[in-house]
Parts: sequence; structure tokens; C-alpha cells
Amino acid sequence: MSGSGETSAAQPLPVSFPVPAAASPTAPRPRVRPIAPDPGPREETGATAGDRQLVFFGAETAEPSVADLAGLLAGPGEVHRMGGTARLSVVVDAGWRVHVLVAELARRGVRATWTPTEDQRYAVRTAYTRAIVPLAAAWLRGPTQQPPAGFQLDGRRLRLWLAAAGVVDPSEVLLHLGGVDPDRWTMVGAALVGAGLVGELVEPGAGGPAYRIAGRRRVLRLAELVGEAPPAAPPGAWPVRD
Repeated sequence: MSGSGETSAAQPLPVSFPVPAAASPTAPRPRVRPIAPDPGPREETGATAGDRQLVFFGAETAEPSVADLAGLLAGPGEVHRMGGTARLSVVVDAGWRVHVLVAELARRGVRATWTPTEDQRYAVRTAYTRAIVPLAAAWLRGPTQQPPAGFQLDGRRLRLWLAAAGVVDPSEVLLHLGGVDPDRWTMVGAALVGAGLVGELVEPGAGGPAYRIAGRRRVLRLAELVGEAPPAAPPGAWPVRD
């Protein structure tokens, strides 16, 4: 069973939006490992100016492009090649994420389908297309997927990552990762730092792998970068700008 957002004759998208259950208040805090030292407090004028500058790289400041799909690869997305084409796929845990991703991919001229998985999740896949070949060429080293040298994250890429694998709490956001290679995670973490978001790596087996963006200032900065919540996102599933 599959669905597409391209025509009215396509199978409808999932209609239920299950929100991941909140962690128990008594559960132990996951083990985390800083990926870079916090630059520490800055003078108020400098912090304000820096935050305003970061908004210029937000999701709402440029036209969508296929290159933005690198945000999915920063998270749990996978890219595969077949001949002169490539396909991107990502497994998500809620129906609302399918809605958002199919719409975001369509904005970039990329057809997407979805299928339910045996573990009650959803697999979102693009068609095999030449448009994704540059991404595959940049990210694949034989069978290994890794960010290219100098990889950067901006608001549009972060928006896709958040839509696919972000879990929002009032004081923090978890951005889940894919793969099993710590070097891959470290390179993604460095890109977060480059975007002005110092994160903590949550280790596998302790709720990860994921990066935790914690603290009001950092969550607000992430909210400014990723823009307004998509219409399909349920309340509390997207960081807010206030």
C-alpha cells in the first residue's frame, strides 16, 4: 500500500497523528556527551545581533531546493543509487510527519510515496530520479553514508530534519539521527554548531542516537531557523517563536 501527494486520485495520506509519548518524569536523564564546548554567555548586544543574523539563514528566507533534502540525511534519511538515478527514503513515527514531508518534497519537484511498516511506522520514499544524484554523490562513500566535507545546516535543512525526526519538549528538542557511525554523527553535530546550535549527543541505548538542543535561547534559535509550524503538525510538536 502506498500513497502520493501529487494527484487527487492518489491514496489518502494517513489521517491519524499519533504523538510520541512523553518520557516519565521519574525516568533517568539520558547519558549525553557534548559535541563542542559552549561558547558561554555573551554580552547582550552581541547575542542579539548574532541571533538576528542567524534568521537570515531561516527556512523562510529562500526558495526551496532539492539540496535542502540533505537535512533528511543529517537525520535518519538514507539515499540509494540505481544506475543514473537515486532515491531518498526515511522512516517516520507519525502520520503528520508523512503529510509534512510529502508536501515539502512536492515543493521541490520531487514525487514521494509512503507505505506503512510492520512496526506501525511509515516509510516515505522519493521516486528514483536524476535530481537526487548530486546528493547521493556527495553523501555516499561506497556503501557508507556520511556528510560531505564542509557540510552545513540552514533553516530549510533543519526544517526537514525536524519534520522527520524531531521531538519537541518545552525546554528542549531532540533531533534523532540515523546510522551507526559515530563519525557521521560528529560531522552532523559540527554542522549544528555552525548553525549556532550547540547540541549534546544522546548515546544509543539512552534514547539516541540524537542531538539534544536544550535551553530556552537555543530552542528559540532553532524555532527562528525552521520557521512556522506546518499545518499538519499537532500542537506541541513544533518549537514556537515567542
